[in-house]
Amino acid sequence: MAQFIISSNPSDPRRAAAPVADGPQVRRLRVDEAGEGQRLDNFLMRILKGVPKTHVYRVIRSGEVRVNKGRAQADTRLVLGDEVRVPPVRVAEPSADTAPAPAREFPILFEDEHLLAINKPSGVAVHGGSGVSFGVIEQLRQARPEARFLELVHRLDRETSGILLLAKKRSALVALQEQFRSRDTGKTYAALVAGVWPARLKVIDVALHKTLDARGERHVLPVSADHPDGRRAISLVRIATAFAQFTLLDVTIKTGRTHQIRVHLAQAGHAIVGDPKYGDFALNKQWARGEGLAGRRFERMFLHARQLAFDHPASGERITLAAPLPPECATLLPVLSEPH
Repeated sequence: MAQFIISSNPSDPRRAAAPVADGPQVRRLRVDEAGEGQRLDNFLMRILKGVPKTHVYRVIRSGEVRVNKGRAQADTRLVLGDEVRVPPVRVAEPSADTAPAPAREFPILFEDEHLLAINKPSGVAVHGGSGVSFGVIEQLRQARPEARFLELVHRLDRETSGILLLAKKRSALVALQEQFRSRDTGKTYAALVAGVWPARLKVIDVALHKTLDARGERHVLPVSADHPDGRRAISLVRIATAFAQFTLLDVTIKTGRTHQIRVHLAQAGHAIVGDPKYGDFALNKQWARGEGLAGRRFERMFLHARQLAFDHPASGERITLAAPLPPECATLLPVLSEPH
């Protein structure tokens, strides 16, 4: 029985290895664009799925892993063309009933040889995991088998639609992620909230703390600035359109915390319409049934990543991308202006 997984992901260096009938054997992998610039430990954990991290670090420390025939440290940065010796390590077999992700393309906002920007629909996860078999990245890799490298630059919640950026080269991934970390990107979201937003409230500077609720699901809580587990989060809010009982907001985030906009707006007393975790559940059910909307149904969260600005990783040119509101959101707004 073969002991090594042969990945269908073209950016996975495991594709360079052949299955072994009689058990694990030494492999020698050539670093391509998928591994260029990666730390050795991260490179190994990516190709040895299912192997405990402690074992990966153990084989590195023992000298069993070699880079260009020499010993290397966990933090060694790999260079294009390096040869990595991987010792015999038994990894998990894929489940026989695991179906590959279906190939799918998404509306393209920008693409060149360095990066790809798509308009992600609501209801689609960006990647598999946590009960989700596959997401955008897995579907795109299936749709583009010739792609040597394709990785997510950042994340969007499953319920959020809008601009999602992917890198087609590791150099682009590193450069873009550094911009996100240093807050050199401009990210603006459209959010429809319940109630009349106070015009004076333009900056929300409230720390956030990630935790698990009673069911073991991730939940984010607003906490005091001196909370030991809190992380500072800043959102800038501008009223785009005021309706009688709702407000369409433009929210620009200066930090990229998990569920930041959703929690900030909810703690201010104006939850995002359709938010299944932090929203008004009674209102969400009414709108899903079409009550109060002249019979039309609205069954998603109204949060849309509508604008993203960044410096191109190769040219340095400032690029500003825009994604129009999806039809279900755009056609809802005129209904809110009508008397009911």
